[in-house]
Amino acid sequence: MPEQLDDLEPFVGRWRMAPSFAPSASDAPNALTSFEWLAGRSFLIQRWEVEHPDTPDGIAIIGFDPGKTAYLQHYFDSRGVARLYDMGFSANVWTLQRIAELPDFSQRFIGRFSEGGRSIIGSWESSNDKGSSWSPDFDLTYTKME
Repeated sequence: MPEQLDDLEPFVGRWRMAPSFAPSASDAPNALTSFEWLAGRSFLIQRWEVEHPDTPDGIAIIGFDPGKTAYLQHYFDSRGVARLYDMGFSANVWTLQRIAELPDFSQRFIGRFSEGGRSIIGSWESSNDKGSSWSPDFDLTYTKME
């Protein structure tokens, strides 16, 4: 197991997710995610379920690529979408980014862990020009449940 994976321990657990596109907290879909180690701690597995017909459930597999000396996140969702994100985690800042070939869109996420690690406040952005310019997509807050 790459020792860099040990740095991802703050993610492990169950989290409630709250997206900014819900009109109010009471209208927010029930959205949960969990992070757990695959046996042998070679990969961190993220699973999420969102009780909303327009939002897919999914799974992501996070690992360390020694050739790139970076984390990678392989994303798969219930629509059949598969994506590969470059991932970073340093100084309590979590980043995900993928630069896609046109006509697909690029995406990035920047989330900051709170002091004590009980929440992550983040924002997704998208780009239609391979990452030259970015536009806000939605904010996403994670609150640790356990």
